Amino acid sequence: MLDREIERYVQAHTTPEESLLTELDRQTHLRVISPRMISGRVQGKTLEMLSRMIRPRYILEIGTFTGYSALCLAKGLSPDGKLHTFEVDDELEDLAAAFFKKSGCGHLIKQHIGSALEKAPELGLVFDLVFIDGDKREYTDYYRMLLDRGLVRSGSYILADNVLWYGKILDDVARNDRHTQNILAFNRMVQEDPRVENVILPLRDGMMLIRVL
Repeated sequence: MLDREIERYVQAHTTPEESLLTELDRQTHLRVISPRMISGRVQGKTLEMLSRMIRPRYILEIGTFTGYSALCLAKGLSPDGKLHTFEVDDELEDLAAAFFKKSGCGHLIKQHIGSALEKAPELGLVFDLVFIDGDKREYTDYYRMLLDRGLVRSGSYILADNVLWYGKILDDVARNDRHTQNILAFNRMVQEDPRVENVILPLRDGMMLIRVL
């Protein structure tokens, strides 16, 4: 969403990513369809810093992809913490697992293959930090699950990626464009929910920061 010159300036003035994340980014671009879905350096550092500020015991990530964001978020876990990450595409499991193992913090990350909507409530945990980056058509369902089924509490934080959705949130939405429709419904749902407060950060494709009151 940023002007390319501004984006290059931001990149140049952001702490460089560690070599493991650089290699994961490279392997993602070599081996995976739609590699742009990876969080990348600026968003990854933002996720890391937010996690370090919150110091969560339990993190829920909806949408592992190749594991870049999970590695960043895990750096802020409390000493007895755990990150549970869900991915529906089982073909991505081995790539993410390999980098989790290389990172030295693999023991802090638990991978789950399947729908977070079905399996996350079964964990019986209350999460201090949640990162939503799964199927855009299910964002409202993720949100209802978290708030209505007690997966978050007062003081928990929820981060939702892609809430500006390539600027499509400002366009006339096609009747069959369920991705944009659900992003719009999610943004409206959060904005109108008295149980939370929120702000959209114009970071890359837009990331909403939500605090449960």
